[in-house]
Amino acid sequence: MKTSHGRIAVFLSLALLALTLTSCLCCLPTGRRPIEVKPTPTSMRPTAIEKPVATPTALPQAIINSADAEELLLVNIYKRVNPSVVHIRAITLLGTGDSKIPGTKPFYEQGTGSGFVYDTQGHIVTNNHVVADSEELQVSFPDGTSVTARVVGTDPDSDLAVILVDLPAGRLAPLELGDSDELEVGQRAVAIGNPYGLRSTLTTGIISALGRSLPLGRLSEAIGSRFTIPELIQTDAAINPGNSGGPLLNSRGQVIGVNTAYEPDAFGVGFAVPVNVVKRVVPKLIADGKYTYPWLGISGTDLSLDYVEAMKLPVTQGALVLRVVPGGPAEKAGLKGSSETVHKAGRDLSIGGDVIIGIDGEPVRQFEDMLVYILRHTEVGQQVRLTIIRDGRERVVSVKLAARPVD
Repeated sequence: MKTSHGRIAVFLSLALLALTLTSCLCCLPTGRRPIEVKPTPTSMRPTAIEKPVATPTALPQAIINSADAEELLLVNIYKRVNPSVVHIRAITLLGTGDSKIPGTKPFYEQGTGSGFVYDTQGHIVTNNHVVADSEELQVSFPDGTSVTARVVGTDPDSDLAVILVDLPAGRLAPLELGDSDELEVGQRAVAIGNPYGLRSTLTTGIISALGRSLPLGRLSEAIGSRFTIPELIQTDAAINPGNSGGPLLNSRGQVIGVNTAYEPDAFGVGFAVPVNVVKRVVPKLIADGKYTYPWLGISGTDLSLDYVEAMKLPVTQGALVLRVVPGGPAEKAGLKGSSETVHKAGRDLSIGGDVIIGIDGEPVRQFEDMLVYILRHTEVGQQVRLTIIRDGRERVVSVKLAARPVD
């Protein structure tokens, strides 16, 4: 029995030892501390990547409403006005070909511009330089209607022209004319036209300046004007080739000017003939085919400090007469142009002419003041009284205005 119990005891001891060794082997060091695995917190478990959701910028509703109103205003102007703005295609004969060379044919130039419906009789206002010397005119409306047109009257000196299309009155919607005398710098300006032949294009901006003059030079030569064009509206609304003759509009959709020129070397500098000039000139073009301007017969410039100092003048503002046209009204009245030249401030100055400081009691602060007064308030054959400075003294000269020469 002892032997049996001893064997059993030994066997149990060996089995216990084996279990102990097995347990210890599982925990034997391996040269580093055992890694303790803990459950990952829910907040640290990887989740699916969510796509970002765009949210609108937080703006006061009043600002959003204002922006929407601005858009609706322009959309409304375009819908109302665009049907009355036309695309003009002018075909001009450049040469008849050489009859001595077999097969040669006449060759033509094609130009494009814009215009707008003036009345229900079919008269369309555009620029003179759009239709000048044209052999054929084709007018296209935004609804796809295309018709031929003929020139009724032209005025190179305001760069305005009237052409006529044969369409039923019900197909024509004249644009409303505004008042350019009420304009203010900073007001909205909207142009609709066909720049580069891109039909029915709207651009926006502001009135950048008023009372600009388009002097004799490359711009006036480009539009065919022989005299200074005063009172122009300057705008930064985009005006490009093809916009010429189209309307410049205010926020009511009224015509405030006729787009006529832009400065090619400057961005955002365009010019429009004011609508009040249109009101004076266009009825005469329709009735007579031309517009006759009263004419003084001088050329001149604004006074500057250099002129004041060089001539020792008692005034600092006015219009200096540089040249008196031989045989013109001013010469007949005894006005004198500049008679000598001095070098001052790095340039030659023509001095010695009369300085005009008033016309019919209205002050003349710059040369354009006199031009504007003559264009607005006088007619051919009328007498005007010029207040001048000559030899340091003030005097009054009466001048009978004549018709501006055609050639």
